[in-house]
Amino acid sequence: MALEYMQLFYLFILTVLQFTHSLQPANSEPVPIPTDKLLVLTVATQQTDGFLRFMQTAKYFNYTVKVLGMGKEWKGGDVGNSIGGGQKVRLLKEAMQNYADHEDLVVMSVDSYDLIFAGGPEELLKKFQQANHKVVFAAEGLVWPDKRLADKYPSIRSGKRFLNSGGIIGYAPHINKMVQQWELHDNDDDQLFYTKVYLDPLQRERLNITLDHKSQIFQNLNGAVDEVLLKFGTERVRARNVVYDSLPVVIHGNGNTKIYLNYLANYIPNVWNYEQGCGVCDNDLFDFTDIKDYPSVTIGVFIEQPTPFVPEFFEKLLTLDYPKDKLHIFIHNNEVYHEKHMQKLWVQNKNVFKSFKVVGPEENLSQGEARNMGMELCRKRESCDYYFSIDADVMLTNTQTLRLLIEQNRKIIGPLVSRHGKLWSNFWGALSLDGYYARSEDYIDIVQSKRVGVWNIPYMAHIYLIKGETLRNELKERNQFVLEKLDPDMALCKNARQLGVFMYITNRHEFGRLISTANYNTSHFNNDLWQIFENPVDWKEKYIHQNYSKIFTQNLAEQPCPDVFWFPIFSEKACDELIGEMEHYGSWSGGKYTDKRISGGYENVPTDDIHMTQVDYEKEWLHFIREFISPVTLKVFSGYYTKGYALLNFVVKYTPDRQASLRPHHDSSTFTINIALNSKGTDFEGGGCKFHRYNCSLESPRKGWSFMHPGRLTHLHEGLPTTNGTRYIAVSFIDP
Repeated sequence: MALEYMQLFYLFILTVLQFTHSLQPANSEPVPIPTDKLLVLTVATQQTDGFLRFMQTAKYFNYTVKVLGMGKEWKGGDVGNSIGGGQKVRLLKEAMQNYADHEDLVVMSVDSYDLIFAGGPEELLKKFQQANHKVVFAAEGLVWPDKRLADKYPSIRSGKRFLNSGGIIGYAPHINKMVQQWELHDNDDDQLFYTKVYLDPLQRERLNITLDHKSQIFQNLNGAVDEVLLKFGTERVRARNVVYDSLPVVIHGNGNTKIYLNYLANYIPNVWNYEQGCGVCDNDLFDFTDIKDYPSVTIGVFIEQPTPFVPEFFEKLLTLDYPKDKLHIFIHNNEVYHEKHMQKLWVQNKNVFKSFKVVGPEENLSQGEARNMGMELCRKRESCDYYFSIDADVMLTNTQTLRLLIEQNRKIIGPLVSRHGKLWSNFWGALSLDGYYARSEDYIDIVQSKRVGVWNIPYMAHIYLIKGETLRNELKERNQFVLEKLDPDMALCKNARQLGVFMYITNRHEFGRLISTANYNTSHFNNDLWQIFENPVDWKEKYIHQNYSKIFTQNLAEQPCPDVFWFPIFSEKACDELIGEMEHYGSWSGGKYTDKRISGGYENVPTDDIHMTQVDYEKEWLHFIREFISPVTLKVFSGYYTKGYALLNFVVKYTPDRQASLRPHHDSSTFTINIALNSKGTDFEGGGCKFHRYNCSLESPRKGWSFMHPGRLTHLHEGLPTTNGTRYIAVSFIDP
């Protein structure tokens, strides 16, 4: 009877259990851990750029972070290049004593100098629960620091097999039990300590430890860079591990992956996306609004090789919108060729700035030594707030450049400048394994301003701004530009990277362009005239008339005689330098009929001239015709498409005592251009051109203006007498 009652009792209990189970969802999940039960601990003794970035991402996701060791001396060794880091375990051990009995508290211990958050606390805690262990370590595919321990790791079917101590998450009592075992020195290796705990089967079971084998929580980049790509969302950006199809919450740039972490952190979590652009560019700006005493800036200018358009470079530099009494100027000129430019600059501006120092080629300084000297001037001057370094091959076009760079409030920042129409710029988005150029995924978009923002990059050159306090603290050593066999700028950037100082490039504004110094021939008298191919924008800016574009936008082309069109083409500088080039050459023809320079050796209507071929300017002149004369031809002679070719291109010199005028003639051309190179009333008297068929004369030529007329049949013309002074014109017989 008792047995029967017992069977009925068990049957009742089983029925109740089955009924209770039927009331629960088929896929029930554990109760989520509240986010206020999560504490992030990190060790940082200094507020490096990496630490500040870590804290910025933590703030974005509302993590509760407690920093251990701030302001204390680091005794954990050089963990970037060797074993060490034990100080982190000691500090964690001391901190965990306060949480040893907080059984429901989840503690995450992470590095901070080379780590960012990509997801929030809710996601982190959910993934921790799904791991179904009390302690979870980050995992990686490489063994450190003792490769001999590799075989002792438990075998896994897939994923990363080896422990990384840069990321740990677990319940407080279990974390505490683990770190209380630490009895070593501050410079002993933290990862080796945790590895030995994990490899002990009894400890692994007692503390219930596992590794995040498939990067659900922690993504270590070392050995896994090719696995991690950006995943753009509408509000924020994630890193996706394409091997495990995971979205890690924490991204750790361990080992030699700092540069790739910096690239990812240019986007993650809210730094930049396609919908909103830059999300942090206006954070923590330097405000010029109510400032009365502007920061003091030392400007270092470097002319290290023959460089075109140096006078124009200085003109742009002098127009920077910044108080001149706050600028100290240091110039290193390594080229004798540019001494004439420096002398003129010195005479005109030696009293304009707070101080002005020039070091010339006679000092025989290397590039590295000269750049160290310029930087040291700011470092030693306590009142120097910024050091602005600029090479002479940077043509600034934005007068606000200096203010805009200061406004961004970064330790090192440069404006993006590139060569016109090319992808060559002043920064690299990535480095190769040997430390040289490698193209990052976003390089082209940044150079072409398809992505606009402020970008953390590994290398910059030509132009940058550095805070004075950075020179007196992180970059306090004088010899920043000399390292191994590297170029000076590469040496500076490597030093900055090794010290954890971030370098930024901004393309939020148009700042200017890079000049090409390749193939710059200084054997001519006015060498910039030959730069129409290498630096076409600067050539146009210097040599084409400022009103040239109005020919097309405002019909600025006069017609003083039938089918004779008059329009602006050359700047004052172009006229003066072309005359100077011809006079420097000096071999004027004398207006003789016998002329070996032309086919047949005889000229029917000779002029006192020098051909462009004689000064090796024919190729450049024909390009000028195609680029700037041909569009005008099409506008004024509608329907005629010129080939832009001319056999005879020359500069004529009219003087009363050699050749004052030219008899009536036709030109051997479809049309002719005649450019006035100097001014009537100032440089000469008389002159001009008369068209006989129309009894029409153009007697007041304007310097830099050209007239264009048909060469054959209809436009018989003559050169009117020059009565005083010297008149110069440039002539081309086009489409002969």
